[in-house]
Amino acid sequence: MQRCYTLAQLTEEPGRITRRYLTAPLAEVHQRLAAWSEAIGLEPRVDDAGNLIARRQATSADAPILLMGSHLDSVPGGGAYDGVLGVLIAHALCQALGQTPLPFHLDVVGFSEEEGVRYNKPYLGSAAIAGMFQTEWLERIDGQGIAMRDAIAGFGLDPTRIASAAYDPDQVIGYIEPHLEQGPVLEGTDAPLGIVTCIVGQSRLRIEFVGEAGHAGTTPMKGRRDALVSASRLIRRVRAIGRSADDLRATIGRVEITPNAPNVIPERVTLSLDVRHAEDAVREEAVAAALAEGKRIADSDGLQFHVLENSAQKAVCMDPQLSELLARSAAEAQITTRHLPSGAGHDAVPLSARFPVAMLFLRHPGGISHHPDERVEAGDVAIAIDVLTRFVHLLAAQQSSATQGGTSR
Repeated sequence: MQRCYTLAQLTEEPGRITRRYLTAPLAEVHQRLAAWSEAIGLEPRVDDAGNLIARRQATSADAPILLMGSHLDSVPGGGAYDGVLGVLIAHALCQALGQTPLPFHLDVVGFSEEEGVRYNKPYLGSAAIAGMFQTEWLERIDGQGIAMRDAIAGFGLDPTRIASAAYDPDQVIGYIEPHLEQGPVLEGTDAPLGIVTCIVGQSRLRIEFVGEAGHAGTTPMKGRRDALVSASRLIRRVRAIGRSADDLRATIGRVEITPNAPNVIPERVTLSLDVRHAEDAVREEAVAAALAEGKRIADSDGLQFHVLENSAQKAVCMDPQLSELLARSAAEAQITTRHLPSGAGHDAVPLSARFPVAMLFLRHPGGISHHPDERVEAGDVAIAIDVLTRFVHLLAAQQSSATQGGTSR
């Protein structure tokens, strides 16, 4: 808990936590984590995507690998535990294991980027480890005009070698991600831990209304083609769509107005649209309904309506064997757990395309995340460390038994 606080001081903005991909504060986080890793016998390194990886060596050099960790970046004005807590829990687990030999390497991974803040593209670090990093992403430009390629080189890394960060799926047992729930479900059921069943599917869109600018004082109200008025009508409709099905989420979180002047009728409004649900069909139907509403509103107001970007991520199911082993570990520790979906995206999403993945949620008092009021109880963190330590022991016993029996992993 003290180390979470220490890393929270490493930020781009005094007074609040902001730590974007490959910025100076991330380098400081690497330095602290590397020193803590070496102190407990781990071997840290940084790959060319900026991920910090600290290995606990197995009894054999050619042993398989268990990945565990989370991300080290933050949203602007974020909390002290999102991402970082999962990395430090994995560190504490390694410390709890002491000199216990394991039949697999345990790689504690601090992903360099998950939030998508700097380059409007999430999962850069985990995409690289999954072998899914796209070369064209290197040409993306941040708000200061810095290309991703140059940011990577400026961090002392080689953007031409990002492919070398990928793990061989045949060598990886799986990936375990401890994380705050980022919601109130566990608190409401008085369970300190949750075992994630799936990560809901997401659709992320950029849409726009285009009308006509005019002088606020001289243009009559009748006949105005005000893009902001049309956008506001859609915002209300999106809320209604989000309430139309159980567990559906529909959010417009960003609005850009042009020319954004107090005495000018808005000519253009660009909106973000975020839709999430565990069932892809429900999500896709909600997106279609929102776009149909946007077109209908634009037509009735005499405006143009455009879809600028439309990307989707299908729902991701957790690996049943790893999840069952987490449940057994919690039962062994006499800890009450609840199975629940994750409404937020995590590094487990891209990794699931290559490796078995599972997630352990920690109870989140107040359920407020991506905010300075983010909280977690020290007792729940201790429980998570205990359960994950038991998980590693159970997994090690399984691996040893499989090896002695002559079966494959």
